[in-house]
Amino acid sequence: MRKEVWFGLSILIAIVTALFILMPSPADMTNGHLGLLMLALIVVTIMLGFPTAFTLMGMGVIFTYLAYRGMGPELAIKQTLDLMVLRAYSVMTSDVLIAVPLFIFMGYLVERANLIEKLFKSLHLAMARIPGSLAVATIITCAVFATATGIVGAVVTLMGLLAMPAMLKAGYDVKLSAGAITAGGCLGIMIPPSVLLIVYGAVAGVSVVKLYAGAFFPGLMLALLYVMYVMIVAKINPKAAPPLSAEEREVELPPFAQAIRDTISNRALPGMIKALKGNRNANIPMADVLKNLVATLLPAVFFALIMAFTYHVVTQPEPEEFTGLQEMGSFSSFDSGSSFGGGLAEPPMAGGLAEPPVAGGLQEPPGSGGGLAEPPGAEPSGAAAANQPAAAEPVTAAEPVNAREPAPQWFWTILLIGAAGLVVLYTFMTFARLEIFKMLLSSFFPLAMMILAVLGSIVFGFATPSEAAAMGAFGGILLALAYGQLNYGMVRESVYLSAKTSAMVCWLFVGSAIFSSAFALLGGQEIINNWVIGMDLTPVQFLILSQVVIFLLGWPLEWTEIIVIFMPIFLPLLNHYGIDPLFFGLLVALNLQTAFLSPPVAMSAFYLKGVSPPHVTLNQIFAGMLPFMGIQILAIVLMYLFPAIGLWLPSVLY
Repeated sequence: MRKEVWFGLSILIAIVTALFILMPSPADMTNGHLGLLMLALIVVTIMLGFPTAFTLMGMGVIFTYLAYRGMGPELAIKQTLDLMVLRAYSVMTSDVLIAVPLFIFMGYLVERANLIEKLFKSLHLAMARIPGSLAVATIITCAVFATATGIVGAVVTLMGLLAMPAMLKAGYDVKLSAGAITAGGCLGIMIPPSVLLIVYGAVAGVSVVKLYAGAFFPGLMLALLYVMYVMIVAKINPKAAPPLSAEEREVELPPFAQAIRDTISNRALPGMIKALKGNRNANIPMADVLKNLVATLLPAVFFALIMAFTYHVVTQPEPEEFTGLQEMGSFSSFDSGSSFGGGLAEPPMAGGLAEPPVAGGLQEPPGSGGGLAEPPGAEPSGAAAANQPAAAEPVTAAEPVNAREPAPQWFWTILLIGAAGLVVLYTFMTFARLEIFKMLLSSFFPLAMMILAVLGSIVFGFATPSEAAAMGAFGGILLALAYGQLNYGMVRESVYLSAKTSAMVCWLFVGSAIFSSAFALLGGQEIINNWVIGMDLTPVQFLILSQVVIFLLGWPLEWTEIIVIFMPIFLPLLNHYGIDPLFFGLLVALNLQTAFLSPPVAMSAFYLKGVSPPHVTLNQIFAGMLPFMGIQILAIVLMYLFPAIGLWLPSVLY
């Protein structure tokens, strides 16, 4: 029997033994004990292989009936069925869940657009001179692809088919290769747009927009820590990640590029500009030169557009709404129809405005000799003199209304740094690097732009998560169309898989709602709350305890089960310890990645083993995952020590 089977059976035996030892006899069992029994039984049944969603519903219905059993059988059944209907309806009317099927559909479309092979090859060539370049390219490819799909199994499987043979052929250590693929594939759990964050937001009542903003930098930090680890290992032990040979780094040039390199210059931009004129370009097709010149100038054009838009935003004049209100107030003494009038500031005799001798001046035509039309130097008297200064106030409005604010210092700093970067880029851009840039242009940048558009529209408030998910799904269709992969069979399969996965998530929510209601009815939540509060823990100790429990639950359970079953148990305690649910959710997302890499029940390892060469053993994959699991624990510690890593961006934007 396999080791993981023995491990699972040992956990089951331990849980059942603990139930028999700790639970009182049936005669002495209270509703609270029934709640704890239900919680233990749900773990056992899920580990035995029963469907999670329907097990949750079944357990919830049975124990809800037990909670109402004192009312009599007929009323207990009615109350139980009413609870099922109400909880299912409340879950299915949640607007947050609309984003789930759309993001999943986007992921399946991107997965089937065959982008990952081009993406990996282009990143591999772009990072050829970096230590451990293949493993670094693997992690970055996994991060980008996992962000687009959010499906750990799909990313690990595809990268196992693509990157594992390439790294083993290049002489990379099996453990390092396996660790890079499995750890990189789990990044989709953390980096938005993540389905896990949507599910947590729906369970915890936390804004998904804030969760996405908060998860951006922790996910980026984790990916950078992975890359730094690989580079350090490659530098210390070159045998574990040998550098690529010159032949492997060589890029084949098209004929026009070879001709320009041999006759004019190896630098792309000046070479193509010179090739546009002169006798040396007789055998060089102008169409190819112009097309590649446009591709070369794209970074400069993109940077110019970004800076122009930024300048337009940062130099916008301040809104003059309040100024306008003040000006209207200054004219109110002349407005005979105003209900506000300056009457509150005028003496009681200001009622003379309604008398013919005074009010007539306001009704006389221009040049009639009224007080307002007297020549300069004339001395107005009476009420006209009192009103004269107010007539002069509009002179102060001579300032230009649409005057722009000066650009801040940081704008000019970024502009200078960006311009210097473009100069360096075009100075060192050879035709070989231009070919690599074109490969990135056709694989990395379209996917990155789609992801940034989806995230940007959510984070900056241009669209709700559901609307942004719809945009992402449409972007996935456009990408598949652009790469010639859009056909009826592919769309049908993507729709089917999206509906299947979404149905699983939604049924999990329904089952979790019924289960948690039954658990609360029986008093299980109150027992756990009193037990934890009675331990007199500090907030730090509570966080450590909760994260250890979630880490251990990640061995036998999927993240969906942990979020929908156990988060409702922890969430009521957060307020007592003064912990922000947003911060707690970010820690949970980091922790669940650790659970995916923790042997002996690590799903990523089994995904990779299924597509690896026969000589790659499961123990080697587990050994390769352990250092990356340590990096994830380090990321959790850094997140706790420096909460601003996750909370700074939401606080700035919202």
